[in-house]
Amino acid sequence: MAPLKSKRVSTALMNALGAGVVPRLGLDQIAVGREKELATLQQDLDNIAAGGAAFRFVIGRYGAGKSFTLQLLRSCAIEQGFVVADADITPDRRLCGGNGASIATYRELMHNLATKSRPDGGALATILERWIAAIQTQVAQETGLKPNDQGFDAQVEAKIREVTQDVADLVNGFEFANVIIAYWSGYRNDDDTRKESALRWLRGEFSTKTEAKAALGVRVIIDDETWYDYIKLLARFVADIGYKGLIIVLDEVIHLFKITTTVSRQNNYDKLLAMFNDTMQGRVGHLGMLIGGTPQFLEDPRRGLYSDPAWQRRTAESRLIRQSGIVDTIAPVIRLEPLTPSEILQLLQRLAELHKTHYSYVKVLSTQDLQEFLRVMSDRIGADQLITPGEIVRDFVTVLNVLYQNPQLSIAQLLQSTQFQSAKPKLPQADPEGEFAEFTV
Repeated sequence: MAPLKSKRVSTALMNALGAGVVPRLGLDQIAVGREKELATLQQDLDNIAAGGAAFRFVIGRYGAGKSFTLQLLRSCAIEQGFVVADADITPDRRLCGGNGASIATYRELMHNLATKSRPDGGALATILERWIAAIQTQVAQETGLKPNDQGFDAQVEAKIREVTQDVADLVNGFEFANVIIAYWSGYRNDDDTRKESALRWLRGEFSTKTEAKAALGVRVIIDDETWYDYIKLLARFVADIGYKGLIIVLDEVIHLFKITTTVSRQNNYDKLLAMFNDTMQGRVGHLGMLIGGTPQFLEDPRRGLYSDPAWQRRTAESRLIRQSGIVDTIAPVIRLEPLTPSEILQLLQRLAELHKTHYSYVKVLSTQDLQEFLRVMSDRIGADQLITPGEIVRDFVTVLNVLYQNPQLSIAQLLQSTQFQSAKPKLPQADPEGEFAEFTV
């Protein structure tokens, strides 16, 4: 484990893990037991950087490490020079649908657009300005002209148009290229209004074509129907200007499974299928798609992806794999297996060390203490089926917090306390007046 880079990283780790959410920083500090999966995803990044494309489902039940794996891959991609955008699917953000449900997903992706210099998102303007500055430097070196010399801007614009011409031949690429040129025009003339209009268009924030035409002279806008076309355009564009490619991370796709209308749900599955086919058949380049979901989203025969024969054919495990018990991490679906006891113990050791470093104390938990904690966790009702790394981490950080605030306590005393034991999940009691009071078996 590498040493912590800053107090900011350790604070983010402790706050997020204690709240039961996946941190955005420092994930490498606590990554254990996912070597095969990460090796596969790293190979995808290498292929994307070479001009290919990739599509992966990362499937795991709640707390199994699905979101953690996606965020860890996001951090790795940013460090390696990719542009990364991530978004959670919600009831208001979908892949296909009217009334702004699809464009809302695109806007969230653009809001979270990140690069190595802007890892927290909001990188669109930075990407454009760094590119333009690089071209200006190149023109100055090649021609000997200075920015204020006559002909300098014309040389810069010529090089900008070389790049935009590459995307202009793609679907909706002509308008995309014109907006990039409009941004350059605003940059050159110190016209902040024009620059902001170009950024608004690229972020999908124009609601009418009339508004876009008045601001930029373009006749189309990014909307519910076309947003995915612009993801493909952006992937080509960022690769052309020096990045390795574009990685799109979509988590919580269980919300597509929860769509009650059959037609609407199927339309979203069809949109996802179009993305899958584009990447797998080589119709796009420099684009990676990572989709995080639960086994129910994938395998439910009535409402999951398996309800669609096309999806079942593409994602179902081979009978050979199922019968042999071997895990295939190179398949389109990466199924996260439970961590082994030794891996969980290693995770707890890392958390204990991080907590001690963050709060600057000297008390150390022994391996026996950690094993006792795991024993208590495993004794909980249904732990063999319900316990997950997420639950273990959240409870363990709580234990560390309590021990830090009460140094007279030992972990054995805390684990034996009624307060901790009462954390066991309780079976629901029958409610004679409840919603299902008249339901009988």
